[in-house]
Amino acid sequence: MSELLIYYNGEYVPKSKATTSIYDHGFLYGDGVFEGIRAYNGRVFKLREHIDRLYDSARAIALKIPLSKEEMEEAVLETLRKNNLKDAYIRPIVSRGVGDLGLDPRKCPNPNIFIISQEWGAMYGDLYEVGLTGVTVAIRRNSADALSPNIKSLNYLNNILAKIEANEKGGDEAIFFDGNGYLSEGSGDNIFIIKNGKVYTPPTINNLKGITRATAIELLKEMNIEVIVENMGLFDLYTADEIFVTGTAAEAAPLVKVDGRDIGDGKPGPITKKMVAAFEYITQNSGTPIFS
Repeated sequence: MSELLIYYNGEYVPKSKATTSIYDHGFLYGDGVFEGIRAYNGRVFKLREHIDRLYDSARAIALKIPLSKEEMEEAVLETLRKNNLKDAYIRPIVSRGVGDLGLDPRKCPNPNIFIISQEWGAMYGDLYEVGLTGVTVAIRRNSADALSPNIKSLNYLNNILAKIEANEKGGDEAIFFDGNGYLSEGSGDNIFIIKNGKVYTPPTINNLKGITRATAIELLKEMNIEVIVENMGLFDLYTADEIFVTGTAAEAAPLVKVDGRDIGDGKPGPITKKMVAAFEYITQNSGTPIFS
């Protein structure tokens, strides 16, 4: 089997040759941004929204991407075509580029752009049917006034620390709170709580402006289910009737146990099931065509 081809600064190179210098500030300091995008059934889901978020993240760290949004979109599509992929996970990465061992980003004149695409199955396997187990973690989500969770940066150590803690506690997913004790998000997904037929989700000041999150809110409103954005705490998590999480890699998945407590009856609930089905339908039937 031939190697996957990676977009690298305007060329398509085998995966083994898609390399950069150890002096790249993306490697040295996590100085860069990325996106996670999905393709389903020959279409890229919410491509423009993901590219917009990539450029917003770059702007937030004063990183100028040397491609227009239209050029970046075409590069994503061409990477999929080069690899003949119709169902895939796509990761555009923009690093600050090669500099020196100092912090000054002015020493990095040329950003590096990579686009990875590969086949990607169900991230949680058969747990979409039976539900995930969540655990709350002691590590707190980055403060919005220190390193905003809305910047999808290459510095993901905060998320990794949460995942390490979840692994040690036997959970499928970590659940973050912020420094004020408000519910934030999972280590790689946004979180929704259902109580008395209404859906609640935290405001995005302390968690990522998830594109799957926004899609879920749209779908729920189309089903005439009220969605309320407000701060919540540990009590709201433990006493929820249903919980589900959303993310590009995770898609939409039920969470049926938190810290040893069953959520509802310990099985995926009716609103969660409706939302998951609606999300599956929209991803299979909309998006930017890859081969046109």
